[in-house]
Amino acid sequence: MVIKILGVGCSRCRKLEHQVRDIVASKNIDTTIEKVTNIEDMMKYGIMTTPGLVINDKLKSSGILPKNEQILNWIEEEKK
Repeated sequence: MVIKILGVGCSRCRKLEHQVRDIVASKNIDTTIEKVTNIEDMMKYGIMTTPGLVINDKLKSSGILPKNEQILNWIEEEKK
């Protein structure tokens, strides 16, 4: 599983990255977390606002900080 955090480094982007890392660590989920800061790479996912969350190349959210439960649900869906 590959999880990507899309953002140039704003406080919300950093918060989302910390959220994801904490969830993955607490649930012992085997995944790779990548930080995508290149605007052209972010535009491939069609986002207009950051932060963006991509799991297994599927855009799950953009412009919001999802709740931990929602992030975990998306991760669980992609594990199936």
